[in-house]
Amino acid sequence: FARRWREEDERLRGRILRARRLLPAARLPDALLERIVRACASLDADGHRADIVTAKAALALAAWEGRAEVGLDDVRRAAALALPHRRRRGPMEEPGLERAELEAALGDGDPEPPPPAGGGGERAARPDEAAGERDGDPPPAEPSVERAGGRGPVGERVDAPGATFRPALLEVAGRGRGPLGRRSRARDERGRPVGDLPASGPDLALVATVRAAAPHQRARGRVGPGLVLRPEDLRVHLREGREGNLVVFVLDASGSMAARRRMREAKAAVLSLLLDSYQRRDKVALVAFRGEGAEVVLPPTASVEVAAARLRRVPKGGRTPLAAGLALAARILAAEALRDPARRPLVVLVTDGRATGGADPMGEALRAASSLAGLGAPALVVDAEEGPVRLGFARGIARALAAPCVRLEDLRSGGRVVRAGRGAA
Repeated sequence: FARRWREEDERLRGRILRARRLLPAARLPDALLERIVRACASLDADGHRADIVTAKAALALAAWEGRAEVGLDDVRRAAALALPHRRRRGPMEEPGLERAELEAALGDGDPEPPPPAGGGGERAARPDEAAGERDGDPPPAEPSVERAGGRGPVGERVDAPGATFRPALLEVAGRGRGPLGRRSRARDERGRPVGDLPASGPDLALVATVRAAAPHQRARGRVGPGLVLRPEDLRVHLREGREGNLVVFVLDASGSMAARRRMREAKAAVLSLLLDSYQRRDKVALVAFRGEGAEVVLPPTASVEVAAARLRRVPKGGRTPLAAGLALAARILAAEALRDPARRPLVVLVTDGRATGGADPMGEALRAASSLAGLGAPALVVDAEEGPVRLGFARGIARALAAPCVRLEDLRSGGRVVRAGRGAA
């Protein structure tokens, strides 16, 4: 192997040495430097490092090709490498930079001067030439999804989500012991003191200990200053922090959600809650039901960005197999209870409550909801029904789940706290 590639290694070594000698004298014209700065500003690049890295990379490319002056093509190639991951974008948007965006930001320029003869050998491949023409590449194949109840009809329409908003805080009632996060209350040795317990340990609750010992001083024969303490007087702090949860979104994507732009608003609500989950360090899963069954659009993951991308592509249409969606959510919870038992789950069902298909669709949905409630999983029902006449089916599902029910518009109350689970207010 070494003998086979020795000649190529020597050729590259010589080219690198020539480029290193040329680099200190390489020049970046002020006009191109100004273009770099303007392009970084127009593309919302984060900080000044994008400008600096693009300029240095363009100088290195020119030296690599044996030229003493940077050209516009060097800037294009450097910007394609330096800018995509430095753009200020939403936390659930994948980094990227389209060629048309870059061309518009840099503007038109003079044609690239040809490289000097014998200077630099072969031209380095562009990033898009090395990896294929990106704009023409087919999109990567989607991973297979699990389905329950059979396949849904093909050819459904896809609604884009509406505008996101700051949602109400969804919280699991009680105190857990899950991984560090920012959603639900949890016992945490490093959290803030919220009470005390009779025990001994390094985290002594001094005031509580004095308060426990004070009433017994006369009986203990105290004389002079100081307290007479007994082991039973000792108290330690009870501390509370926040944990991350497993939030399982169950989305009704049936034909009834297509009316009155419900699907658009429902996706906006779920997208807003996904952003909230990102900020609160949750794991998330996404189940959608429509047609003849339900599917796991995304199994439990900490990648909220992927969940948001999959949500946008969920189609709508067909019947409402609500029971299949709840049953699939129950299977996810059972599996995750084995993988990550400390992380408490929260099921968020977004539906108008209408169940169709089968001999007794509503009865099946209520039984599936009761089975899910039997697992002890906290849940919240988001009622997507709109209009002057509301049938209230979602509230019936919420009662079977032993869960609170809120309207879709109520989620827009950013300062509100909605608790789910035993002991929820």
